[in-house]
Amino acid sequence: MVRTALETINLNGSIEHTYLKANCTPEDIEVLCQEALTHQFYSVCIPPYFVFQARNILGSNSAVKICTVVGYPLGYNATGAKVEEIKRAIMDGVDELDVVVNISAIKAGDWNFVKNDIESTTMMAHLKGRKIKVVFESSELEADELKHLCEICKIVGVNYIVPNTGFSQMFSTPEQIQYIRSIIDPSIKIKAEGRFKTKLEAKQIIQAGANRIGTTTGIRLISSV
Repeated sequence: MVRTALETINLNGSIEHTYLKANCTPEDIEVLCQEALTHQFYSVCIPPYFVFQARNILGSNSAVKICTVVGYPLGYNATGAKVEEIKRAIMDGVDELDVVVNISAIKAGDWNFVKNDIESTTMMAHLKGRKIKVVFESSELEADELKHLCEICKIVGVNYIVPNTGFSQMFSTPEQIQYIRSIIDPSIKIKAEGRFKTKLEAKQIIQAGANRIGTTTGIRLISSV
């Protein structure tokens, strides 16, 4: 029997099992890590405070990666502060860093600042062999701003872009991912954020051009039809 493109997608291996609520507890992290191990998710995405705990739970050679956020959720932290956040997360054992762009600087037209911000954080992550994902709220950007930002990401050499923080309750759609894939350099991957309800919905996002899915509903997704 010939398998369709959707059927060949490894959904479990594309999921970043996420918990970023303000009331997150050590017990929540324990559960999240165990679920990620059981279901062979790509990673857990957690607050910086819990990276050290997650590394102790998962161990140094775990197939499940640890991801954390930097400058979350609004991104207008000072560049130096973001770099220090990255250093600390790396010391604690993080594998990947989701760094939020300074949208305020974009709206001010200060593209030199934006480039320096992305360049500084990317350099620190890459210096230590970590992957970096540049996060922004695409709904807040005009088309020309989005294209300019994507061009900077190409020049700097980021690993991924994430066109939604999830914080504003705006989530990725196949149409959005397809459009961003059409304007971003092929070397840059895309992580989609969303509370997807079914396997089909999640796989359609991947088919549209996403490489990863950041979601709080991973267990429900893999259990759905």
